Amino acid sequence: MTSLVMFFYVATDGEPIGRITFELFADKFPKTAENFRALSTWGGEGLESFLGFMCQGGDFTRHNGTGGKSIYGEKFADENFVRKHTGAGILSMTNAGPKTNGSQFFICTAKTDWLDGKHVVFGKVKDGMNIVEAMERFG
Repeated sequence: MTSLVMFFYVATDGEPIGRITFELFADKFPKTAENFRALSTWGGEGLESFLGFMCQGGDFTRHNGTGGKSIYGEKFADENFVRKHTGAGILSMTNAGPKTNGSQFFICTAKTDWLDGKHVVFGKVKDGMNIVEAMERFG
């Protein structure tokens, strides 16, 4: 397996705004990609955006950016840091330090190279970056 393709349908205030297609780098990050894929099937809601930086989601336990858990238990280790935060569209894991990956993730809306070596880049937006940009503007 080299990569997985999956998508999110995005709505704001119940109104559909479009679809984001992701390519997950399952060959280099099999645990991280499977965690994201499996947790994405629950149909969660709630993304937070930071203008000029990223859109973050995946806290399905506390809904405030402090919760979440993985399909492997509470947290799991970083697989590797081969991929970098090179620009808009990068899909990466949110964490609270080494070995603390859970369910939270973020989509970069700009180059964020200060996150390299700290957050696992495991995919990218393949189509629908305009939807990510719209989400970012909604805040």
